[in-house]
Amino acid sequence: MRYAIYFAADADDRLMQLGNTWLGRDPFSGSDLCQPALDGIDRERFLHLTSSPRRYGFHGTLKAPFHLDPERSESALLEACRDFSGDLAPFEIQALSVNRLGRFLALTPDNAEPDLAAFAALCVHRFERFRAPLSGADLERRRKSGLTPKQDSYLTGWGYPYIFDEFRFHMTLSSKLENDAEATALAAAARNYFAAVTGQSRTCSSFALYVEPERNAPFEVHTVFELTGSTSAQTAESLAAPLTRKENA
Repeated sequence: MRYAIYFAADADDRLMQLGNTWLGRDPFSGSDLCQPALDGIDRERFLHLTSSPRRYGFHGTLKAPFHLDPERSESALLEACRDFSGDLAPFEIQALSVNRLGRFLALTPDNAEPDLAAFAALCVHRFERFRAPLSGADLERRRKSGLTPKQDSYLTGWGYPYIFDEFRFHMTLSSKLENDAEATALAAAARNYFAAVTGQSRTCSSFALYVEPERNAPFEVHTVFELTGSTSAQTAESLAAPLTRKENA
């Protein structure tokens, strides 16, 4: 079993509804969903082009999937999530839009979002004590993507290469796209499909604990936690970072 801390909202949130339907699976119920019909893209092909993110469920990574440290429990992790959500205040982001991210398609911020970046960094710090070390196989798998020395140091130290200054928030919408014409067509379809929730500010007031019951099984939403505190993510992260980095050095 693995856990992950993801950017997500309640099942009735419009962004979540659109994202779940786009990927063809509801991680809240575990049920398959009928994907939208797209002009110029066959249904079976669309199913294939979204196969990888479908397994993970619609989300934005904050603390990447991890095995639980043997000395920690799920109940302790849930308590930490509740404490965390009670400390942090909701925050605003300016807008999300559909963009190409390397060979992938994703919803990404239109501009720099310091509150979101601080929130993600804080998630990495606060939940690190629950993460078991990566196996040799997991390290090898991650390194196949060609990491920089800094990314590799983050991988070995924190379990994921794309954190802190390497972090770029994204909600993945496709598997790896090798055909440029197909990628362009899919991006155009996605921009039309997500038009109701893109290009506008959004209050970020929740995160979720997702769980992978067994390796390679679909991820499921365990619990969504609402941010009800008064401390900004930037303030909390600035206080937590030096201590946590020293503890994990």
